[in-house]
Amino acid sequence: MSDKVTVLVAGSWGTALACVLADNGFQVSLWTRTSEQAAEINTNHRNDRYLPDAELPANITATSDLEEAMKGTAAVIIVAPSKAMRDVCKQLKPYYEHDMLCVHATKGFEVGTLKRMSTVISEELEMPDQDVVVLSGPSHAEEVVKRMPTTVVVAAANEKAAAAAQTLFMNEEYFRVYTNRDTTGVELAGALKNIIALGAGLSDGLGFGDNAKAALLTRGLAEMVRVGTVLGANPLTFSGLAGIGDLVVTGTSKHSRNWRAGYMLGQGKSLDEVMDSMNMVVEGVRSTQAAHDMSRHHEVQMPIAEQLYRVLFEQADPRTAVEALMGRDPKNEMESMKLETWKQWHA
Repeated sequence: MSDKVTVLVAGSWGTALACVLADNGFQVSLWTRTSEQAAEINTNHRNDRYLPDAELPANITATSDLEEAMKGTAAVIIVAPSKAMRDVCKQLKPYYEHDMLCVHATKGFEVGTLKRMSTVISEELEMPDQDVVVLSGPSHAEEVVKRMPTTVVVAAANEKAAAAAQTLFMNEEYFRVYTNRDTTGVELAGALKNIIALGAGLSDGLGFGDNAKAALLTRGLAEMVRVGTVLGANPLTFSGLAGIGDLVVTGTSKHSRNWRAGYMLGQGKSLDEVMDSMNMVVEGVRSTQAAHDMSRHHEVQMPIAEQLYRVLFEQADPRTAVEALMGRDPKNEMESMKLETWKQWHA
């Protein structure tokens, strides 16, 4: 087996995962769209646009030539933004071989089709959906590159593929990896929690305090479980690393770009102003659009996602959106968690 692993693309999370792989002794080829970024990484061992002040291991080599990046590699790790995933996979197709391990670490949906990233990858690379591994969990790139303790999950219906990914990424000093067979649940949790993190940031931006944010995160988790089970996910996945773990870290941390975007919205900035000021992709914005369409298509109630959609895309006042949530008809908490679905999975 080759000791070369390829990572696409050289954003913050792709670069952080490349560092984990390099620390594990692999020769890492990091593909970037620009020769300037490749030169910076190769010459200075830095990627200052996305991870300022982080020194990258010497066994990471960057290139803007995808054929060169893929030549002789044993595994490809795809960390492209959701809106670019299909295009990146089209470019990858001529160089991908079916004995290569394929892992993706993108948390989002393809807007329009509402497809998960593993589905997009399997379609474009013409590989079985069950062989695509998804890596997810509470993991800020800014902390991973500093070798701070981090725990994630890799999921695939193909248990051998998941185990191979676990072996690839496991680092006993700071990067622990669990496996899971519920690819659907892990992907849905990773994408949907970004919506709730936007809401948490918006709540903080409005100055509503910890009570409001705790309620929003808890009821947001209920929405994630509700839509997840309708789409075939195991509800227990949402109580794990990809679900509540990632929800907590994304909805409460200064490192979270989704929280920061929501906070700025709560401070009165428009969506255009927020997006112009961000240096990186805010997946929660596109995921909110997808969830809005998903809730209607599957007839699933997602009141938090619905109100965020109104703020993001219909210029609704954030305070009015919160009032709409607080003024909803009285509910039974357990009934809204779809107990019959939980019983089905426990049977």
